[in-house]
Amino acid sequence: MEWTRYRFHSRWALSAPPAAVYAALERPEEYPRWWRHVREVTRLDDTTGVVRVRSLLPYDLTFTVREVRRDPAAGILEVALSGDVDGWARWTVTAAGPGSLARYDQAVDVHKPLLRRLAVPARPAFRANHRLMMRAGRRGLRAYLEAV
Repeated sequence: MEWTRYRFHSRWALSAPPAAVYAALERPEEYPRWWRHVREVTRLDDTTGVVRVRSLLPYDLTFTVREVRRDPAAGILEVALSGDVDGWARWTVTAAGPGSLARYDQAVDVHKPLLRRLAVPARPAFRANHRLMMRAGRRGLRAYLEAV
């Protein structure tokens, strides 16, 4: 097992229609408004930006995000990640009953030196930290979509 590699999967059931969910997710510069752990998003151009996140554990992750696929008809947003983490992340938004299902998939290799050193003993804490971050994101997006 490569201890610095992670795969994450989350599913967010949302009451908003798929088009509204997709519209919110395709604007990462607005994530800090509704996702408290996304501390900063700086657009570099139309398809690239720098993101800084921090959840419960006392460390920031900063990485460049580059759009790989934007397909509103299929409900897919996919990006390549480089920096403190390298890999990819993908949102897939589909209809689910009267609302939507936003599925998040991510595969990354961690490069931040501290996290690499703590990869074995802290792996359960890192995974729990990610779950907490995703739970807060789901709650934040729900509230954001209800207010719009």
